Amino acid sequence: MTVTTSGELPGSLYDVVVVGAGVVGAAIARELARYRLRTALVDASDDVGNGTSKANTAILHTGFDAVPGSLEARLVREGQRRLAAYAAESGIPVEPVGALLVAWDEEQLTALPRLADKAVRNGCHDTRLLDAAETYRREPRLGPGALGALEVPGEAVICPWTTTLAYATQAVRAGVALHLNCRVESVTGGAVHELSTERGLLRTRYLVNAAGLHADEIDRLLGHDDFTVTPRRGQLIVYDKLARPLVRHILLPVPTALGKGVLVAPTVYGNVLLGPTAEDLDDKRATGSTAQGLALLREKGRRILPDLIDEEVTAVYAGLRAATGHEDYRIRSRSAQRYVTVGGIRSTGLTASMAIAAYVVGLLRDAGLDPGPARSLEPVRMPNIGEAFPRPYQRTDLIAADPEYGTIVCHCERVTRGEIRDALTGTLPPASLDGLRRRTRARGGRCQGFFCGAAVRDLFDAHRAGESAGGGTR
Repeated sequence: MTVTTSGELPGSLYDVVVVGAGVVGAAIARELARYRLRTALVDASDDVGNGTSKANTAILHTGFDAVPGSLEARLVREGQRRLAAYAAESGIPVEPVGALLVAWDEEQLTALPRLADKAVRNGCHDTRLLDAAETYRREPRLGPGALGALEVPGEAVICPWTTTLAYATQAVRAGVALHLNCRVESVTGGAVHELSTERGLLRTRYLVNAAGLHADEIDRLLGHDDFTVTPRRGQLIVYDKLARPLVRHILLPVPTALGKGVLVAPTVYGNVLLGPTAEDLDDKRATGSTAQGLALLREKGRRILPDLIDEEVTAVYAGLRAATGHEDYRIRSRSAQRYVTVGGIRSTGLTASMAIAAYVVGLLRDAGLDPGPARSLEPVRMPNIGEAFPRPYQRTDLIAADPEYGTIVCHCERVTRGEIRDALTGTLPPASLDGLRRRTRARGGRCQGFFCGAAVRDLFDAHRAGESAGGGTR
């Protein structure tokens, strides 16, 4: 297994290099790992899933409202089936809570039958129109004035962090090289692509650009100017677990041209999300929250679920989505260059990730790559950080075998020493406390590490010191 975070890159010639280790890039690397290829996955960050993938609404979509006949519609539909099965096999937390698309005025109510017809054209045949009385029976805490809803039973919530980590873990264990802290600065074409990075030169026969917010920049390095990524900031509020009984479904607004709008949704961690905003920006690093954005969310939330606004807030965060001004994904093969762009992957990219990966491998074949026969990958079983299944502190069998699983470090999230140890010694250990939080939920609860922060940092630092003393490198 090869995971590097510093030092000179190996001088290997790769068959395929995938730029961008978000959920889509990691899925592509995992799909390529099914073949006996020399594959590398590279990212400018110090961890996988550290860009758009870490800060989304974590919904496993049905694709009911995608543009019928679009590539996105096809890949979301196929990806939902693939990821649901993969999650069950790999231990990725998923809760099939269903969704209600709520109409708050006559115009929105009139739009619901059209959305139901659109869902049918997208292969989603189980939606149902609800009148106001049935809507309130399903969601008693809805604010006043709802006129009806479209029920979408197949919508679910999922853990985006575990999904990306599972893909990357499986890829690395199958032989894919992962190079982090490895920003691509220039690309020289020819018989072999030469990628100049912060850590030296990468050489590859085929190149896949899954760089998310920076996909347009990589595209231009290859001589193309098909799209421009506009970072679209989505701010969200995370409410405490005590708010979870207030909502039974994902509560969606009738979508607009800017996106799916502000929603209220449960999370697999037992919290409730309110958001996101949709703010087009110029700065691809502007992930801060604003007073104006949070005030807007509270205003929208007060109408959707008034009781939610009085609940305790655990955290706020913001993510940037890769808006391109196009309704569809910007996935394109340049066969003569042996290059595939995977751009414009918006909020549905988590759901579509496995289908996008299979599609991209098909494009690489069309461009001349001969991957040989496929092989089965060794399954992975990820640690459960969701609330739908027993956590380690609740499992007497684990605690009896290893008391570390009975020693709680983070009391808000019930995270044990055993889970922190496992994350720190895993195939892809975290490079930061935030990375550890995404793997375990430690410091992610209502006190945001005020109580456990010192203990968690001590465990993190002690492990890193032990690695250094033992000569371990990453």
